[in-house]
Amino acid sequence: MNVQTIISIFLSFFFAAFLKGITGLGFSTISLPTMATFLDPKIAIPLVIVPSLSSNLLVMAQAGKFQDALSNFWPIYVSTFPGLLLGVYVLNSIEGAISRGILGAILFLYALWALRSRPIILSEKMKTWLTVPVGLTTGVINGITGSQIIPILPFFLALDLSKETFVQAINLSFTLSSMVMLFLLGKIGLLQVSLLGIPVVGKKQLQFYPSVLQH
Repeated sequence: MNVQTIISIFLSFFFAAFLKGITGLGFSTISLPTMATFLDPKIAIPLVIVPSLSSNLLVMAQAGKFQDALSNFWPIYVSTFPGLLLGVYVLNSIEGAISRGILGAILFLYALWALRSRPIILSEKMKTWLTVPVGLTTGVINGITGSQIIPILPFFLALDLSKETFVQAINLSFTLSSMVMLFLLGKIGLLQVSLLGIPVVGKKQLQFYPSVLQH
């Protein structure tokens, strides 16, 4: 990996870390597509996991409401795991260009959702029905593309949660998914130990985070 590529990776980490500190989410959403423009997603996804995991843990420590998030949303977290297994299997079976194309389509759909004119609020009944499908789908998409936001982020926003509960709930999802992804990628040989020094250095940028809960 040449010096220009490494510098580009660090810049991606820094910008994503800054936005994560302001909003409480978005590290992988910013850094992964940026890195996928000059790296194979099978290389970019493992590189993003270590600093992403660190950033999630920092935000979770600030947010509080851990027990509430875990007790209320454990079914969606559990249902994510089989989706991750399937998604990582597909990732290992396809060309990097296909994973990159799927990631682009997911981000396009996310942008369309973000441009909606009115907020969507789900009833308790709809929340119950959608919990497992949302978790499973999130796991599959995460496993194939590394993106952790669709459809779980719109789902949590549609529940009209408090700011602290939302930040804790979504970052708990990111954290658990990242840990499982780290294990699965290692099992299939996509986690290159020789490259882990790059994100380990990159995660030091997280100390410059502004706190999301101070806004």
